[in-house]
Amino acid sequence: MTMNFKPYITRDPTICGGEPVVTGTRVTVRTILASLAEGMSDAEVLADFPTLSPPALRAVIAFAAVSAEEDLPLSAMPALA
Repeated sequence: MTMNFKPYITRDPTICGGEPVVTGTRVTVRTILASLAEGMSDAEVLADFPTLSPPALRAVIAFAAVSAEEDLPLSAMPALA
């Protein structure tokens, strides 16, 4: 079951050029994901972005997972011999 990220993620052409942001902030999903990809812990991300909550951080990850699923269809797995 995927988390309902919709209350946490907003896309508005007047905010950050329409990039997805955490609702009520100007913190982009891309910025949060880049921080996590660089090795920051959840606690470090939350400390760097005090407007974020733990559920908002989880929502960003859920949003990224759904986006990747939509944008990058997986090819069939080869059969194991």
